[in-house]
Amino acid sequence: MTEPSTTRADADPTPASIPGTARRGPVVAALMLAMGLAALDGTIVSTAVPQIVGDLGGLSVFSWLFSGYLLAVTVTLPVYGKLSDTFGRKPVLIAGTVLFLIGSVLCAAAWNMASLIAFRIVQGLGGGALQGTVQTIAADLYPLKERPKIQAKLSSVWAASSIAGPAVGGLLAGYADWRWIFLINVPVGLVALWLIARHLLEPGRTAPRARVRVDWAGALAIFATGAVLVTALVQGGVAWPWLSAPSLGLLGGAAALAALTVVIERRAAEPIIPGWVWRRRTIAAVNLALGALGLLMVAPTVFLPTYAQSVLGLGPIAAGFVLSSWTLSWPITAALSNRVYTRIGFRLTAILGISLALLLLLAFPFLPFPGEPWQPALLMLLLGGSLGLFQLPLIVGVQSTVPYEERGTTTASVLFCRQVGQSVGAALFGAIANGVLAARLGADTDLDTLARALTATDEIRRAVDAAVDRVYLGAAAAAALALLALLTLAPRRFPVLKEED
Repeated sequence: MTEPSTTRADADPTPASIPGTARRGPVVAALMLAMGLAALDGTIVSTAVPQIVGDLGGLSVFSWLFSGYLLAVTVTLPVYGKLSDTFGRKPVLIAGTVLFLIGSVLCAAAWNMASLIAFRIVQGLGGGALQGTVQTIAADLYPLKERPKIQAKLSSVWAASSIAGPAVGGLLAGYADWRWIFLINVPVGLVALWLIARHLLEPGRTAPRARVRVDWAGALAIFATGAVLVTALVQGGVAWPWLSAPSLGLLGGAAALAALTVVIERRAAEPIIPGWVWRRRTIAAVNLALGALGLLMVAPTVFLPTYAQSVLGLGPIAAGFVLSSWTLSWPITAALSNRVYTRIGFRLTAILGISLALLLLLAFPFLPFPGEPWQPALLMLLLGGSLGLFQLPLIVGVQSTVPYEERGTTTASVLFCRQVGQSVGAALFGAIANGVLAARLGADTDLDTLARALTATDEIRRAVDAAVDRVYLGAAAAAALALLALLTLAPRRFPVLKEED
């Protein structure tokens, strides 16, 4: 399938009658609340892990509180994207929010770690709808010229959550009960549901079909493939060695399931992941570039806090502030990016952003040892600004190249690639860091063990510094892959459709 017919590429299309324009304020509030549910989830739970383990036990498997949720979100994104194009955004977002809230209530009622992990997966099944559908509705509500405004607001939700989440989680776990970190989702979600049900108006479905054909076989195949792959990436090198039978079996099973998925999707009348997602150069390039973004984001989010505590000697709160500096600049440059891409285009703006990010990631290994906290904080502030110029133009640009009935699938494919990139990055960079530590400190040493140590000798500090330097070099390589995808695959001008198309 070829690229859709377009107007002047990267042009500012003539605004059409946006559905529900008069009620955009309440709908935007609902979208921010719904996004807040998903954004707060990881940060607010992480600070309550000691209390949860102390109450329910299960220290050996508590990491699945996060892995299970991530797994469910990742594998359901393409399914929800297709369903939102088939049945509309509103029913999918409402169903996903309800499922997320049911999972939250069940998590609060968990009686042991196994039940809590199972209910976190239920939460994640709803979280996939929240992440993908909110981004799609944001594109539906605003014409191209105004989309950075709503995207910047959604980015600010993630920024605020990264700062407020640990504090709120710590307060609830320390002074109330850890179960409240899940129950707090209920009032927020109910307000979001009421606003969505009352104020979100969707356009009439053109040429409605008498009987909608849903590719349930393809959905099941995608779910199974993603589940096996993410399990292999999350548990490899942690629960078992990478070259062990479980890892090789899971990776081989994922490859076999992926091949089966391709066969099913080619035969389906309405495939969950249509072939045009990869045949259109613009979408394929953005998918690969944002997959690389997910890969490189693992370096600061996972490894910088350990670096700040072990190498710089900061406490957990101060280390969190070093990391959070990039969440301050990211929404600002994202909001201002339209002033750049309206002049030079989506592709060149993204190339500019990722090129700056590449230089900043390469600069990290040159920080002095042990250094001052403001040095990595400054790098993170600049990195967030560069990634704001990179990510938002690509999301806004690719959403603007497809009509309404393809926007959900396109948005979901982009977010799915980013999520898979994060899973791959966590496994890959974890292996790199642990390999460096093992070579310097001994075969049985890994980053998790050192992160829990009460004191760090000079030898340990230097080993952690070397390991994180290698991880940042790996992140720079991921940035180079994103740059290569844009230079070789993305068209010089994105084929933007007019809004009335």
